[in-house]
Amino acid sequence: METSKETTAAAPKMDLIIYNSMTQQKELFTPIVPGKVGMYVCGVTAYDLSHLGHARAAISFYILYS
Repeated sequence: METSKETTAAAPKMDLIIYNSMTQQKELFTPIVPGKVGMYVCGVTAYDLSHLGHARAAISFYILYS
């Protein structure tokens, strides 16, 4: 069985550019430890009725993770 070049070729390199709210600029993301990225996401502090905004942090970090 032969494999096509499409399935064996390496994926093209894609850069991740993220907005840095501290510098107010878009910047190229580079991990501190090459090849490894860690993320910490706080949970919601629900002090009132639930709303869609409570899911914002989880959804935005899930998108970055994917």
